[in-house]
Amino acid sequence: MIVKLLASTQDADRICASAGNSCYSEKPSHELMNDVGDPERILSKIVGMGHYSVIEHAVFTFSAEGVSRALTHQLVRHRIASFSQQSQRYVPLNESTYVVPETVSSDPDSLKIYAEAMDSIWDAYRKLSERIPAEDARYVLPNGCTTNITITMNARELLHFFSLRCCERAQWEIRDMADRMLRICKDISPIIFMNAGPPCIKGHCPEGKLSCGKPRRS
Repeated sequence: MIVKLLASTQDADRICASAGNSCYSEKPSHELMNDVGDPERILSKIVGMGHYSVIEHAVFTFSAEGVSRALTHQLVRHRIASFSQQSQRYVPLNESTYVVPETVSSDPDSLKIYAEAMDSIWDAYRKLSERIPAEDARYVLPNGCTTNITITMNARELLHFFSLRCCERAQWEIRDMADRMLRICKDISPIIFMNAGPPCIKGHCPEGKLSCGKPRRS
């Protein structure tokens, strides 16, 4: 898996703080940008009051490479976002590239079964591709098949995404991707994402009896 930041709102912390200040000022945000004061204090106060709309002005675009279709099926449930995924209809998948879970790779017998199944699937896919359109041959491809996807979310949706997908109870692959995205976001906008992550970072775990019992640390 490779996760890279393609683009982000420049000076996102100051922009969002200025946008927040403009709600309580006679001045427009472009003037307030020059004298925003302490962005951390401003955003902590405004966001702490529940006014998350101000951080929607910060937008981040990521490239995720070599992730599974199982991951992207979960990812697109986050509907306040934009996604562009590699097409199995137009991109031939002649090479058998797939994600191998650690539970499989750590057990030789399981790995043998897994690899044989994947080889059989790709053999069928290649044979079908010679006879029928790729858009129909792809029906035999597995959830473990790798793909590339471009992801764009604003900071508000990213906070929601991180609260769910950085949790220890999240599926391991999407949690890995979310953790990588969060590290990037913290470097770019340390104030907005200061307390980002699963709820247990800040206190109470909402999972109840399903809690992993192992609070994460930011």
